[in-house]
Amino acid sequence: MSDPARVVSLYRYPVKGLSGELLKSVSLTPDATFPADRAFAIENGPSGFDPAAPSWQPKIKFLCLMRNAKLAALETNYDDASGTLTVIKDGMPLVEASLKTEAGRGAIEYFFEEFMGREARGPVKVLEAPGHSFSDVAAKVAHIVNLETVEDLAQTINREIHPLRFRANIYLTGWKPWSEFELIGKTIRAGGTELKITKRVVRCAATEVNPETAERDIDIPEAIWRKTGETDLGVYARVVTAGKISAGDKVEILG
Repeated sequence: MSDPARVVSLYRYPVKGLSGELLKSVSLTPDATFPADRAFAIENGPSGFDPAAPSWQPKIKFLCLMRNAKLAALETNYDDASGTLTVIKDGMPLVEASLKTEAGRGAIEYFFEEFMGREARGPVKVLEAPGHSFSDVAAKVAHIVNLETVEDLAQTINREIHPLRFRANIYLTGWKPWSEFELIGKTIRAGGTELKITKRVVRCAATEVNPETAERDIDIPEAIWRKTGETDLGVYARVVTAGKISAGDKVEILG
């Protein structure tokens, strides 16, 4: 393990399944996700989700890249203050509406019903519940990907692999490939906050989708399995202490 490492980039994904937003820095609080990360999801037919009693639901109940590769053709931006979501394709804004108003949500829902076509399994509905994150796991965690691991996998299959296939919150460099798995149960300090690494991330068919072309062009889970005998890449980490992380910050392994 080479230490220290450094943060290369930070991302959040305000709407589950849609594009990420690059952050210069982020302030984290204990036992919470990145602010507004997966704060919204788009229900693809009735899911049983109850905003008054929010609980974890599997991703297949929502629009998601695992099932809906065409989502990767869209660029989205979310404004925290106004709640406005802007959906862009090929550089052209297609819809802009506030997710905080009934009319705005209706406009977004109408757009996605039309855009998804036959992939819409039923009514399309924007979902939100205060404090809830539509993450792939029930725990409120940050998702970390070691870019050295991504590069090692790319060299193994002799293909370029775009890191955004993995939809992580924190991309870092400076650790040996795959060595992040040795840190399960340990605490790291990234910038001004500490995070405890809790578990590996099991990769699914979402990673097959090229974020630049919206095409399924590499079977990433199979490539990982052929390399390691498993389908894990990346780790989840629980925020332990409040603090700020910025791109370029040093990442240290504690104790």
